Amino acid sequence: MTKKIFILFLLLFVSRLFSQNFDINTLRSINLNRNESLDPTFEHITNSYAVVSIGTPLTMYAVGLINKDAKLKKDAIFIVESVAASVFITVALKEAIKTDRPFVTYPEIEKLTSAGGYSMPSGHTSIAFATATSLSMAYPKWYVIVPSFVWASAVGYSRMHLGVHYPSDVVAGALIGSGSAYLTYKINKWMNKKRNKEGL
Repeated sequence: MTKKIFILFLLLFVSRLFSQNFDINTLRSINLNRNESLDPTFEHITNSYAVVSIGTPLTMYAVGLINKDAKLKKDAIFIVESVAASVFITVALKEAIKTDRPFVTYPEIEKLTSAGGYSMPSGHTSIAFATATSLSMAYPKWYVIVPSFVWASAVGYSRMHLGVHYPSDVVAGALIGSGSAYLTYKINKWMNKKRNKEGL
């Protein structure tokens, strides 16, 4: 509960940090001055969040089953739990904050992909960073960490390039996703310790 409150306060701090003028001016710069030839690439990147975030733990769990690797299966479940936590927190905050999408408030912003619901925080970014953080915590090697966070950052940037999120939405999503993975790790650690004590 303390971690959730911390994340919420951090989110509010980030929202204030990014004033409305800075937010929309930065988005205009990214969206309206974009290289249009990269539009299809960023649409693929934005859509990759579901494939990677679902496909990675599913593949890990399947390989774990085949090889009878308990750790691999446990790591796969950890990623799923982290993503689930980020989705829950993101949806709750979207409904609580109720920020309109940028293309609704500012008609000059070009919407280049589908986007429903409220804007703050970015769900795609939240899920991508939950996946990247949990994967990096499970396998803290540079060749896992670097590609994971480059991909998650690209997903976040794509949401602005495609005109469906403000920069503050993306930053908040990144914090929520990373925070969800950390919170899930701490809860799992606490539960394992409790189980071990009960087993003695």
